[in-house]
Amino acid sequence: MIVGIMTVELHISGATTLKEKRRVIKSIVDKIRSKYNVSIAEVDNQNLWQRATLGVAVVSNETSHVNQMLDTVIRTIKFNGEADLIDYSIEIL
Repeated sequence: MIVGIMTVELHISGATTLKEKRRVIKSIVDKIRSKYNVSIAEVDNQNLWQRATLGVAVVSNETSHVNQMLDTVIRTIKFNGEADLIDYSIEIL
């Protein structure tokens, strides 16, 4: 069993309140969840209104499939337009 874990740092420049930030994060998380077979959630910076940290996890029996799924997810987030990608890291276990 291969597990891929990705941490994604986002900047939400249009958010002026936590409510606006949560709307953007919910939109991103719901799109990723419905489109791909991954687990995704906000894991840090919940009280900052322009920053968000998302955690993404993928389980497969092939490393190439895990890498492909995480690459697809990061491309989707990067070109989403609702938030700016600051940084991300991937760990394969």
